[in-house]
Amino acid sequence: MKTFIISHSKIIIKILVGAVWLILWQCAYNAVGVDLLMVSPLTVLRRLSVLVLEGSFWLIIAGSMGRILLGFFLGLVTGVVIAVLTSRFYTMYEFFSLPLNIIKATPVASFVILALVWIRGTNLSVFIAFLMVLPLIWSNMHEGITKVDRNLLEMAQVYAVKKISILKNITIPSVLPYFMSALRVGLGFSWKAGIAGEVIAIPKNAIGTQLYNSKIYLETPDLFAWTTVIIILSVLIEKFMVFIIDRTTSRINRIPEVSK
Repeated sequence: MKTFIISHSKIIIKILVGAVWLILWQCAYNAVGVDLLMVSPLTVLRRLSVLVLEGSFWLIIAGSMGRILLGFFLGLVTGVVIAVLTSRFYTMYEFFSLPLNIIKATPVASFVILALVWIRGTNLSVFIAFLMVLPLIWSNMHEGITKVDRNLLEMAQVYAVKKISILKNITIPSVLPYFMSALRVGLGFSWKAGIAGEVIAIPKNAIGTQLYNSKIYLETPDLFAWTTVIIILSVLIEKFMVFIIDRTTSRINRIPEVSK
């Protein structure tokens, strides 16, 4: 009962906080008084209700999500593989750490402009999402792997603990917090970087292209509506990915320990 009350109170607080920010948004709109510079929440809602009924709306969302998530997963897999190598071999760490730290320190806009020289606009968001998430995944996973308690690993080897048991009870619990942190930060960062790449490259069926067109044609309601779409999709994608990781982890924990 207590847990039920706490859960509902949190939901109520979130609703109230959201309502306060909507009121502040409306106040800002009233203060500006120029639709070209600021639109009201109701105007954005009306524009969104029109957009979602258009077939092109869903094609645009599918196009952006497909490209950016492809880049994210490529960066995720590559980052994990490099982290495994750099945590085991010092030479690999020295080889990869320099370029990855340079990538981490370089502004997104610089990579977008440079990449346009070699990459077509359609694939630019894939490359940018990949490049931006790669150093984040690598650095977090490298730290997580190196922070696994070596004493526990040595003890497990001495007592001939099965490899699947070591993975489930030592390695995964130690690395998972670092992985989840990298996943949350990397998803948001790759999503924003990918959209920024689309704004500059202007590919077909892309949210970034719609933002660019809204700015060029001074369609402020569309600009706010597509920005709202970006925020909503970012939250939904993150929650979905965290859900998938949690389910996968729970399934791994149910794997029977039958082999060494």
